[in-house]
Amino acid sequence: MVKLDIISDPICPWCFIGKTRLDEALAQHPDHPFTIEWHPFQLNPDMPEGGMGRREYLEAKFGGKDGAVKAYAPVVQAAEEAGLKIDFEGMQRTPNTIDAHRLIHWAGIEGRQTAAVSALFKAYFEDARDIGDREVLADIADSIEMDAAVVAKLLASDADIEDIRKRDSHSREMGVNSVPTFIVAGQHAVPGAQPAELWAKVIGEIKEQVAE
Repeated sequence: MVKLDIISDPICPWCFIGKTRLDEALAQHPDHPFTIEWHPFQLNPDMPEGGMGRREYLEAKFGGKDGAVKAYAPVVQAAEEAGLKIDFEGMQRTPNTIDAHRLIHWAGIEGRQTAAVSALFKAYFEDARDIGDREVLADIADSIEMDAAVVAKLLASDADIEDIRKRDSHSREMGVNSVPTFIVAGQHAVPGAQPAELWAKVIGEIKEQVAE
């Protein structure tokens, strides 16, 4: 098997699109060689603990509604092409994602990491839920067959916060400055939401190398 490390943030629309495109390629090649692990990266590491109102966030980042519309136009088009329906209008808050990353980490211990990532993307982008809310995160944990009560207790503590921050910092020190970033076999960095065709080509090349 070949390790595919994915550096991502669950509020990053390109990460959602990139995962969807990768999933398409993996579904077309069920004998793919990848073992996948997700790694934390906060798009907004300085976000207040409770997040902030979506409008306030967009105005601060893009200089108002017009700037946000312009910035998100390619996202909307790419999401539609990928068959995704993102409810930008329904989003009320932009969360701090440290707790969501903690949930992904704990899910990984139980072998449910990709399920957690998928559930977080769906909750935030399709259902417009606040994934910075710990009750929402506990509910998401329950939906992927994790113990919601245990997750709620962990979220109420400082468990693994420093670890997540250190892993985020490590990615930045390696030169990662945008997500998603995919790292194949610990060597080849593939930045951005690549099309399914590219992943199909990568899978084919790896299979050929293994067969030699």
